[in-house]
Amino acid sequence: MKPAPARAGLFIYAKDIKRLAHFYQTLLDMARTHTTPDLVVLSSADLQIIVHAMPPHLAADVQLASTPPSREQAAFKFFYTVPSLAAATGTAATLGGDVRPEQWSGLGFVVRNAIDPEGNIFQLRETTA
Repeated sequence: MKPAPARAGLFIYAKDIKRLAHFYQTLLDMARTHTTPDLVVLSSADLQIIVHAMPPHLAADVQLASTPPSREQAAFKFFYTVPSLAAATGTAATLGGDVRPEQWSGLGFVVRNAIDPEGNIFQLRETTA
């Protein structure tokens, strides 16, 4: 996929940009369209995610654990539609994240909260018939 200006996207500051970029690239089946030492751009037809290194003075205060503590008090969270919540749950676990078992239904979809390896909360959706 050729890099192009995105119409919409998400900017995530990360302590470990390589790990976090790999997590989202693999879990959401995105293409890596640009990489520098301080950022990774991931793209799909639906969304562009820019994973950017935290400033060193902030990263020094962030402790990463094998099981990420969720940042439940985030002001917002994004959602992304995947082909299968069951498959995404297994993939997230192997990449150091988590998909919570609680599930909610909306008009034409089901959704679960997920946590990336640095504790950021987002939602995964699966469309229903």
